[in-house]
Amino acid sequence: MRVSYLAALAAAVVMFTVGCGAGSTPPDQAGTTPTTIIVPSATGQPTPGPTATVSETLRFSATTVDGKSFEGASLAGKPAVLWFWASWCPKCRGDAANVRDLQQQLTGKVNVVGVAGLGSGGDGMRKFVADYQLSGFPQLADDSGAVWKRFEVPSQHYAVVLDSTGKVVHRGPLNLTQLKQLVGGTS
Repeated sequence: MRVSYLAALAAAVVMFTVGCGAGSTPPDQAGTTPTTIIVPSATGQPTPGPTATVSETLRFSATTVDGKSFEGASLAGKPAVLWFWASWCPKCRGDAANVRDLQQQLTGKVNVVGVAGLGSGGDGMRKFVADYQLSGFPQLADDSGAVWKRFEVPSQHYAVVLDSTGKVVHRGPLNLTQLKQLVGGTS
């Protein structure tokens, strides 16, 4: 029952985000060889216990806005929503409360990660996170654009949805209000 709920939730996330904007599905991730490793927690510390298969997509490291290490492998085993934002972006400011609420509703079921960049700067990122109370889930500091490039993100106010194996199942403009309504209707 739990597996079917998560599958339905992941399908609903994909269905709603596909309808929210013109995005293209990335080419198949064929040719990547998953490996089995210990999956670190969202704080970057290894989690003792079971191992998970980690795809090439999730093999990246970053630093959070508050200076902690983050390993993409920590996302393995659950669907994930990556929210790409910039501190100066009006649409991102409008999205912030919805993303925070969505993350709270999905805790333990779906990973939600913010990825700040596009010249936001460390001070701008920290102020944005504090102003919009986003410290409850990982916020990556990516002014260099490495994570943005990895997921082929062209602009802020953008989401990338990953399935539990790390495969990109959708990317496109963000419409979290509709997504939040959909998730709220399934619980």
